[in-house]
Amino acid sequence: MNTYPIIFILDAGGTGFKFSAVQNAREIIEPFTIPSAAPTLEEVLQKLITGFHECETRCGQKAAAISFCFPGPADYPNGIIGDLENLPTFRGGIPLKAMLENEFQVPVYINNDGDLFAYGEALGGLLPEVNNLLEQQCNPKRYRNLLGVTIGTGFGGGIVINKVLLNGDNSAGGEINRHRNPLLPSTSAEDSISIRAVRRVYGREAGIAFEETPHPYDIYRIAMGQLPGNKEAALKSWNELATALADVLANAISLIDGLIVIGGGLSGAWPVFLPTLIKKMNEPFTGLNGSPLSRMETVAYNLMDPQDMIRFTEKSGKMVKVPFSDQMVWYDPTKRVGVGITKLGTSSSVAIGAYAYAMEQLKSNQ
Repeated sequence: MNTYPIIFILDAGGTGFKFSAVQNAREIIEPFTIPSAAPTLEEVLQKLITGFHECETRCGQKAAAISFCFPGPADYPNGIIGDLENLPTFRGGIPLKAMLENEFQVPVYINNDGDLFAYGEALGGLLPEVNNLLEQQCNPKRYRNLLGVTIGTGFGGGIVINKVLLNGDNSAGGEINRHRNPLLPSTSAEDSISIRAVRRVYGREAGIAFEETPHPYDIYRIAMGQLPGNKEAALKSWNELATALADVLANAISLIDGLIVIGGGLSGAWPVFLPTLIKKMNEPFTGLNGSPLSRMETVAYNLMDPQDMIRFTEKSGKMVKVPFSDQMVWYDPTKRVGVGITKLGTSSSVAIGAYAYAMEQLKSNQ
């Protein structure tokens, strides 16, 4: 008999509520989605209640807790959701946690999707995979810190430091979308790193109205030569996304110093934007005296490129002698950060992160 608690999971977006149930870090029901749009707040909230009751039906039992991501702004520890752009019926502060706890009589935990994505990748995705490869290469280096970002309808992020999710004092840790946009300095980074940004640039370059632009997947295929269309405009749209994202990531990782993992609906287009992103992250500044200065103290590697992955994980360095003794110690002056794409899929990473977060909270409250 499986004694691990069952946690009901929700990945909430502006277009759909995706429900699942996780036990022992594995999904135990087929995830299902309920459209999130509704004309009134009461109808949206009823969709949430209906979805979690359906999880009960499919599992045949109650959950030990409910844990899910929901868009912000929000007071996540207290489960109060603020005014949402993609769910306009949420206004004035909606105490979602208390409502669901009243309905289901179990603890409810809510967090940001970027946070839970990063947490899932740190526990079961890119971070352990890279450390396993380092071990296989007999490289003593191990990574403990991770920046996870999601690019899709919006631009989100989360930070994990030595297996601890950074929430921040105001539930605002990892809110990477509020970085300044390097291409449009009066706007936020999200205006160049999102679905609407890819479509906007394609329309601008192709000379067509935004409403007539293809969806990003088709723009990706046009850029790759797999579909007819304006290839130059498609390449330009992904190049602008890569340029803006590179600047934000270079700034952010300088504070965190670890791995970077990218997820979200646009991450599947990595073959067309990731090489440019790595190149831009590694481009030097030019000092006032005209001399180059490294953009970061570290060097970025493309972990989706097999050769770059080998260079990233291979053992390097040398033995150096301890002064006034015969002792030798290993010294590797190379500082590397790796950038990869989600290993689990964004939704699965969010589910694992939500499960782990709930388990952590349940244990701390025992």
